[in-house]
Amino acid sequence: MSVVAVDQGTTSTKALLIEADGTSRLLGTFKHQQILPRPGWVEHNAAELLANVREAIALGVSAGATSVALDNQGETVVAWDKTDGTPLCNAIVWQDQRTSVAIETLRAAGHDSEVTARSGLPLDAYFSASKLRWILDHVPRARELARRGKLGLGTSDSYFLHQLTGRYVTDLTTAARTSLMNLEACAWDERLCTLFDVPMDLLPEIIECDQPVGELPAGDRNLTLGAAIVDQVASLYGHGCRKPGDLKATFGTGAFALMISNGRPSVPGTVATVGWGGPSHRTYAVDGGVYTAGAAIEWLSRIGLLNDVAELDALPPGPAIEKGICFVPALAGLACPHWDRTASGLWLGIDNATGREDLIKAVLEGIAFRMAEVLDALAAGGEPQGLISVDGGLTGSRYFLQFFANVAKRPIAVPGNPDLTAYGAGLLAARGSIPANLGLEVTVEPQPGNAGAWRDRFTDARLRSSGWRRDEAAT
Repeated sequence: MSVVAVDQGTTSTKALLIEADGTSRLLGTFKHQQILPRPGWVEHNAAELLANVREAIALGVSAGATSVALDNQGETVVAWDKTDGTPLCNAIVWQDQRTSVAIETLRAAGHDSEVTARSGLPLDAYFSASKLRWILDHVPRARELARRGKLGLGTSDSYFLHQLTGRYVTDLTTAARTSLMNLEACAWDERLCTLFDVPMDLLPEIIECDQPVGELPAGDRNLTLGAAIVDQVASLYGHGCRKPGDLKATFGTGAFALMISNGRPSVPGTVATVGWGGPSHRTYAVDGGVYTAGAAIEWLSRIGLLNDVAELDALPPGPAIEKGICFVPALAGLACPHWDRTASGLWLGIDNATGREDLIKAVLEGIAFRMAEVLDALAAGGEPQGLISVDGGLTGSRYFLQFFANVAKRPIAVPGNPDLTAYGAGLLAARGSIPANLGLEVTVEPQPGNAGAWRDRFTDARLRSSGWRRDEAAT
């Protein structure tokens, strides 16, 4: 058996071939356009995403794959005509903030605790429900198709699965990111749908993430689409996390830490989510995110401060924070555990002696500080914690890894396999018939130093960033 695992992410779609012995190789990467029509709005061309998914599957077919797995970027939403598959508007991406005012209206009405109790999620524009309502309010054809029973409305995975297999479904782990699914029942919640004004009968059927979805035509044969799952839970599985306290952190466009919990978690400031295993032995996890990680590095390149990402692995020693230079990576606000969309990106400590490398280091350090805050929040759940397994683009920087280990005060493990999101989805599709092979692991130990004082300095800077966008959020 071999699986082509397709990772449909925020900036690209990857095709990973996983062989019967657990080894894997990247077959190809397909970039897609980032559409930024207004400040705070982030969109993708849904048809372009689907075309890239099809291309990725085709690479796997050519390489001899016998099964397909698909992971998706989570809270991103799509609306389409179920008759012919035409998207009605651009996909609204998880980073998008256009519904912040609607979220604040719900919070002002006192609904935040009920939403969290039912869904496991805090009230935030990050999650899908308010985006789905925005489409119904602002895309006239969506309302017309809804009246005729022809509207597809859901997270991006439901669009892909409908077009690939003909089934109008979403997987459980992605549904858990919408604010519309009851985390206990693992079903759409009538009360949540009422609060967000999203008709429940428009939503796709929820299925398990590790059950076969359907058949895909592949030339003269069919392939089984054996698993569909949200990206961060796929990564958790790919890292080999199986028991309470097992923890991974992924540093992609955003940065996300997930830890397996002993039953449904309820940890203030974090997100509760579900995973694989089925109703009789359901896996639950506690989740914490940083909105801006790799996106901050891309921003450095866009404004001309970073010439090549290879520079991140060649930075000289000596933290910028030691010089009093600090960066708060709140380019889209602050997620776990603060959930503050009024916060803005912030530099502090710059003077006429500050150099370009100091600024680059400060951005890397800011991401590490924010993830250390997330880890503190997860630790409040009481699960035992030890080694942190990490992946993602920033783990290619030795400077970042060492600084992160220092401020987290924990050893960091970097598996040899760099594509653990796709890899986890593929292992789920294989259902135990393929052994895990994560490659040679490198461990980075924390070094003694001034991590406590550095974190205090960062906390001061982070508090100063809060409230800067308050006027814009109210308009």
